[in-house]
Amino acid sequence: MWLLLLVVFVQIFLYRWYRQSLILENLTDKYVFITGCDTGFGNLLAKQLDKRGMKVLAACLTDHGAQNLKEETSSRLQTILLDVTDSKSVSSAAESVSTIVGNTGLWGLVNNAGFCFCFGPNEWQKKEDFLKALNVNLIGMIDVTLHLLPLVRKAKGRIVNVSSAMGRLATVGGGYCPSKYGVEAFSDSIRRELRDFGIKVSLIEPGCFQTNMTLSVDAHVNNLQRLWENLPTGIRDSYGKQYYEQYENGLKALLGTASPRTYEVPNCMEHALTAVYPWTRYTPGLDSKLIYIPVSYLPTMFSDYWLCRSLPKPVDKKS
Repeated sequence: MWLLLLVVFVQIFLYRWYRQSLILENLTDKYVFITGCDTGFGNLLAKQLDKRGMKVLAACLTDHGAQNLKEETSSRLQTILLDVTDSKSVSSAAESVSTIVGNTGLWGLVNNAGFCFCFGPNEWQKKEDFLKALNVNLIGMIDVTLHLLPLVRKAKGRIVNVSSAMGRLATVGGGYCPSKYGVEAFSDSIRRELRDFGIKVSLIEPGCFQTNMTLSVDAHVNNLQRLWENLPTGIRDSYGKQYYEQYENGLKALLGTASPRTYEVPNCMEHALTAVYPWTRYTPGLDSKLIYIPVSYLPTMFSDYWLCRSLPKPVDKKS
């Protein structure tokens, strides 16, 4: 009995491995547009796909980022300046992409641009603080997708949206988690809508990796300190200085868990773009696979208990 189950398990594993190893042909004929290529995952993916011979259109926020990327890649790669929070910039970038790809269409759209310097207790923040993350991570992503969707439809291509493990389990306050939950919802709905057009939509749900956003610990701490110092006296007294100090230490500890294996994320993106059978969701990072995603499936009372154990305690807490 056990031997039969083992044989069945091995056969399923081998079939799954073979199916996921099938790669598309004629990749060098395909255009891929990637946002957020100044640094981080977008930068790594642009270089990775360029080495594979694909036609990469790399969107950068700054001239400096675009110039650095050009110096490290082949003449095939083209850069486009893009601020995803500016609709005029998005429209201009879409026109440039349309001119470049022509009747070929756009095979891949990778929505990678992101912002995360917004961690902190929700009550400490204002609407403007939430909008910083929402405008980049969610609204900007939707704007880019809607502008480029006709080109993706023409190629019957792929859309790859970068979410986060924190888009499945909200572990910090601020706009980051709501924005990533929104990415999940938008991706799920548009994946179903575009299925009959031959378009596949994949989600990347990475854990914590060493990028400029996680290595810039001072930027996170400075933002948290700004929030604390701007609080009304009554609210600050309710939380207490000890709460702030514990939150800061917890934030530093979270950032300190960042994995140096950053290649895992662009590898998942590349598979989503080049595999015959791409996955719907990718969860690079052991913390994503073993902690965030499994805990997100637990009943709420268990996940709340586990997460609340590590939260700082306010002075004016319920007795």
